[in-house]
Amino acid sequence: MNKAALIEKLAAEAQVTKKQAEDMVEGLIKIIIDELKAGNEVTLTGFGTFMAKTRHARGGVNPQNPTERIQIPEVRVCKFKTGKTLKDALKGK
Repeated sequence: MNKAALIEKLAAEAQVTKKQAEDMVEGLIKIIIDELKAGNEVTLTGFGTFMAKTRHARGGVNPQNPTERIQIPEVRVCKFKTGKTLKDALKGK
């Protein structure tokens, strides 16, 4: 499912226009990004938790020249931990 299909389903489920559903999806995405940038977690009980983690700097190998060692810089990445309700739904319980 892509973003457009999600907006269509949300509009039908919530009985709102596609434009209103698009604004809701865009707003949710913006809020999650802003909170992660601020270093906070976003928890949707039963669904899961979005969190920003730091992946430490490390050494690596240049794939175009395997004999060359490179330094991979530290970077912040998004992690998602599933909630119990979502886990149970996927297990078929």
